[in-house]
Amino acid sequence: MSLEIAFLTAEAVPLAKVGGLADVAGALPPELERQGARVRIVMPGYRDIDRSRWGLRPTPLVGDPHVTVGKHREPWRLESARLPGSGVEILTIGGRYFDRPGLYLDPSTGREFEDQLERWVFFCRAALAALRARGQRLDVLHLNDHHTALAAAFVRHPDPDPFFASTATLFSIHNLGYQGLFPAARFPTLGLPAAFMEPLGPFEFWGRLNLMKAGLVLSDLLGTVSPTYAIEIQESEEHGYGLQGVLRSRRADLVGILNGIDDRAWDPAVDPQIAAHYGPETLAGKQECRRALRARFGMPDDARRPLFGMIGRLVTQKGIDVLLEALPELLPTGLQLVVLGSGQEEYERALLALARRWPDQVAVTLEFDDPLAHAIEAGCDFFLMPSRYEPCGLNQMYSLRYGTVPIVRRTGGLADTVREWDPERGEGNGFLFGPSTPQALAAAVHRALATFADPESMRRLRRNGMAEDFSWRRSAREYLEVYREARTRRRAHLAAAHGPAELGPIDSRPGIGTIREARERE
Repeated sequence: MSLEIAFLTAEAVPLAKVGGLADVAGALPPELERQGARVRIVMPGYRDIDRSRWGLRPTPLVGDPHVTVGKHREPWRLESARLPGSGVEILTIGGRYFDRPGLYLDPSTGREFEDQLERWVFFCRAALAALRARGQRLDVLHLNDHHTALAAAFVRHPDPDPFFASTATLFSIHNLGYQGLFPAARFPTLGLPAAFMEPLGPFEFWGRLNLMKAGLVLSDLLGTVSPTYAIEIQESEEHGYGLQGVLRSRRADLVGILNGIDDRAWDPAVDPQIAAHYGPETLAGKQECRRALRARFGMPDDARRPLFGMIGRLVTQKGIDVLLEALPELLPTGLQLVVLGSGQEEYERALLALARRWPDQVAVTLEFDDPLAHAIEAGCDFFLMPSRYEPCGLNQMYSLRYGTVPIVRRTGGLADTVREWDPERGEGNGFLFGPSTPQALAAAVHRALATFADPESMRRLRRNGMAEDFSWRRSAREYLEVYREARTRRRAHLAAAHGPAELGPIDSRPGIGTIREARERE
């Protein structure tokens, strides 16, 4: 019997995207279906979604199309479509909370919507109502980040919902830095027992209301997006953001599964958005992509100069400040740099100033441009990711697939996917550095420059990266194991509630302690 999964998310490509969560939500469910599961994606029906393009159609509802948000009864509507290129059904939840421009931020102010808490209460209650109306019993509710954490509470409290009695909850942490924090006085909006907001309760966090914490406490199993990040978020304030104690208390229930990439959309052998196609044995096309990228920005085409790329949010988390401090030392070497992204104003200004001062070496585009992202991955020799923390990261995996050597900080998913180049053995696929300092980043770049000066080493290094398999096929197999374990655990819990049997520990998947012990043995 196939597993029945509902995947709740605040964003999913191609309908709506702000960050990496959307990439996961758009790629993992189709791969799960290819491996035999049945998956529905449930997400908000934002006004910005192009309904005609993606085929969203109104779906009739059975029962009362209202949910309670605080003291109010709010009407909701349902639309559905198929995820392009797959049989996965997408359900979107519409209503006044999403009938406005923007996903998380008010475009008129650049800040979070003032009714952000109400929006997630509305979404989670309506998403559960929509799944109930569809009538198909579910094995697992897969919840993603704080936006969907309330669903873990609503299916069990204040009274267990019989429809979801045998449905397990898996809560995935994509970025612990965004927790959904609100004033404690707004707790009544949730319609949950007051005890949940008492000290040490599932929602209480230093006198504030914390949605992420509730997801961690109330879900049956927990996951995150890389094995190393799963360890980091338990071991330090830097990565745990105050929740490291909660995570340590659930270490046996937490597993890190590395995100995958869509290797159909990201394939230099067939990518329609790059200047020339190539593969590990036919790298000449990559040189043509490099020439095209330089021409686009008016940069001199000098084969002796390496071209570096960086794509992402220009924020402190991504280490953009570290890069800016290192560039005065690095630019005199002659390297060239192309940056694509937007973010904090001071970093945008600093990059534009560098581009004006070094027009032959620095090019900056302050917006998201998907075709340009593909062109950068194909055209660059090296890719920079100096992140202070990176739960998983996707661009380093795109880079490896495109023969673009990543230079990354040793953290989270970056540490799980990039191995230091060993020129003596010809092993490794990139360059890593430890401390989040300009000196450590510059040292890694200098190692990369030395390798670039040796064409044979550079070819071997590129091919090592292109031989890696970071597809969703591998990740989906691991998720299916966790879903089955979640289903088994939930059924055992129900059985225990009606008899003397004790619920045993999870033993079909290694917990974090097992992962750490394995690493210590290596």
